[in-house]
Amino acid sequence: MNDAAMMARAVKLAQKGRCSVHPNPLVGCVLVKDGRIISEGFHDLAGHAHAEVHALRSARESVVGATAVVTLEPCAHHGRTGPCVDALISAKLARVVVGMRDPFPAVAGQGIAALKAAGIAVTEGVLEQACRSLNPGFLSLFERHRPYVMLKSAMSVDGRTALSNGVSQWITSEASRQDVQRFRAQASCVLSTARTVIADNARLSARDYATERRGRAVVRVVIDRGLQLTPELALFHEPAPVWVLTEVSDADQRRALEAVGARVVVLPHINLAVVMDFLTNERQGLVWVEAGATFSGALLNDGWVDEWVVYQAPVLLGDQGLPLARVPAVTQMSEVSRFKMTSVRQVGCDLRLTLRPSGSTD
Repeated sequence: MNDAAMMARAVKLAQKGRCSVHPNPLVGCVLVKDGRIISEGFHDLAGHAHAEVHALRSARESVVGATAVVTLEPCAHHGRTGPCVDALISAKLARVVVGMRDPFPAVAGQGIAALKAAGIAVTEGVLEQACRSLNPGFLSLFERHRPYVMLKSAMSVDGRTALSNGVSQWITSEASRQDVQRFRAQASCVLSTARTVIADNARLSARDYATERRGRAVVRVVIDRGLQLTPELALFHEPAPVWVLTEVSDADQRRALEAVGARVVVLPHINLAVVMDFLTNERQGLVWVEAGATFSGALLNDGWVDEWVVYQAPVLLGDQGLPLARVPAVTQMSEVSRFKMTSVRQVGCDLRLTLRPSGSTD
């Protein structure tokens, strides 16, 4: 049996829950016996059985003496489900192969310790980087105590995001807009500003991925310092939660938005650090941002962007068009912000560029 090959299969299985498991992590599990895969499982929905339990329940032969290959350390605490380590120990497995330790404080090595205490051999760190890549938001919350931020932008081939009059619908193709909905569906929340929502009458929804989400709603979070949003906007007529972050405590304005289902959160002061702290406390680990040049520039300039997903369309908008991001001018090449290109893919007639800050780690 090749541990790496089995772990690669477990990683692929884990990805099946990408739109539905938040706030839990993606996890895949493969059960192997006598060199054969005898069962598989993945975490499919928060509150449902975890990957290891799914695999144990799906086995059509005895699992005694088998090896479980799992992308994340089995849980050792009672949440909405029982501890996975108890199930693995009760199944009398011989060995567990773990891709990475769980940074969640209620687990954090306790699952591995419990398995070893029960006499089960444990191998750690198999394809660890691939396993880590499954859960950037979950890991960011518990390792960095902040969300993992993905910024989405759409631009013309000459680097403009809208005409000089602000019109931007649509620069990119339908295929790219579908791709954006997929990213929204995988996020913990979608973050935007009142200015963007009002200008585009944006819905910010993942409506075309309802089946994949399996009832899991993606929260739309809108920064609206002056409480400019109004109930008739399309944002409030989609079946997904809206959280409005504001500095305005006017009761009538708040009631108008609450009447159409919004959660209005009044903060004494709003800046990027306050917003990110709020999202961290709400366990919104993977934040997908769609906003204009000013907010995008602020995120980039202050170092909040972990990944930048840029859709580039084969159109020209002219040199009077609006910029991709408003950032301070630089006069020396040594001062420019640099990024690593991690992916370039064609989506419809557009290109999707994925970048990370040059100082980030993979």
